[in-house]
Amino acid sequence: MDQDTVQLRRSIGLVGLVLYGLGVTIGAGIYVLVGETVVRAGPYAPAAFLLSAFVMGFTAASFAELSGRVPKAAGEAVYVEKSFGIKWLTVAVGLAVLIEAMIAAAAIAVGSAGYVGELIALPKEVLVACIVSLMAVIASWGIRESVAIAGAMTLVEVAGLLIIIVVGLANDPASIADLPASLAPPITDFSAVSGVLAASMIAFFAFIGFDDVVNLVEEAKNPRRIMPWAIGITLLAVTVLYVLVSFVAMQNISVEEMSTTSAPISLLFEKLTGLPSLAITLIAIIATMNGVVIILIMAARVCYGMAQEDRLPAWLGVVSPRSQTPVRATVLVAGAVLVLALFTPLDTLAETSSEVLLAVFAIINLALVWFKLRHVPPPDGIFTVHIAFPMAGTFFCIALVGGAAIIGG
Repeated sequence: MDQDTVQLRRSIGLVGLVLYGLGVTIGAGIYVLVGETVVRAGPYAPAAFLLSAFVMGFTAASFAELSGRVPKAAGEAVYVEKSFGIKWLTVAVGLAVLIEAMIAAAAIAVGSAGYVGELIALPKEVLVACIVSLMAVIASWGIRESVAIAGAMTLVEVAGLLIIIVVGLANDPASIADLPASLAPPITDFSAVSGVLAASMIAFFAFIGFDDVVNLVEEAKNPRRIMPWAIGITLLAVTVLYVLVSFVAMQNISVEEMSTTSAPISLLFEKLTGLPSLAITLIAIIATMNGVVIILIMAARVCYGMAQEDRLPAWLGVVSPRSQTPVRATVLVAGAVLVLALFTPLDTLAETSSEVLLAVFAIINLALVWFKLRHVPPPDGIFTVHIAFPMAGTFFCIALVGGAAIIGG
């Protein structure tokens, strides 16, 4: 079979897309970064997650419409290409998405190595290299097989979080009355507000995932119908999980304890149940490895899609006849992830990833605004939103970056 004519395979339904979105989002976030968020926001850690979800909501609506308007892999870059038609901007956005994805995968790989290190006494660098290499092999195997493995891993990682939520609330049922207060720090309390804003840049990283779903649009069945549902369900589910897990965490573990652990979910499980943390550590390993493999899948599709649009070298747009996946792109991405993971601290990776992604999201929202201002009609039957949504999405993305920069400065 001629490699140039091999196409991506449409084999993923709504359940597969949701599990994919949940897998990368949860693996990228709560298992790795709940500790950093609690350290920065203290008792208002749930507010940081809620603020990030609010900002994400407007952008998610924009992605839902754009996935129907332009149903192509390398979604963000192609959206900008079709809206603005500016080559350098398309390349810049595509590369920014790739860089963000590789930074995110590196951060999760570092977090995963922290959990694996609880069980295997090997240097972190060795563990990181093994994790990234194994996940690259899975990502290259085949999209149906990769998503099936990721889906199974996702169910395990969600179960781990549900155990913590149920046990945490059952141990102190009256504590749920404190949840509303943790979602809204007093406006006059500058320290609390600044803590939430600073934490929001970390918490925002925990929501990376719904945007990855659109890059599977060429491998989804009936994508114009199911893609908006996949995006919405993913965002709603992870918001509820994150708010409740962070609430339970800050109710049961001190900021000092959180600041000294590389395996925050394992510490939380052990403290809540009094049982050895082995089970939840294994779940956390699955969750974080799942995050790595799913981001590798996404980033390889971005490379593939940009190469197909002649925005990256053509050899990256070649699909393997055997696996029907972009193996070359996957190998390149995995190599870059490994370098980043070995030489950059976790909090720096997470913050940088969030900043880059927020900038990209602002441009994506503007792309939809420009479609609407030019009165470009959407295809029949796709999900659409009012122009106020992408306008609000642009504003909030810029405001979050600006606010966090001011507080950080």
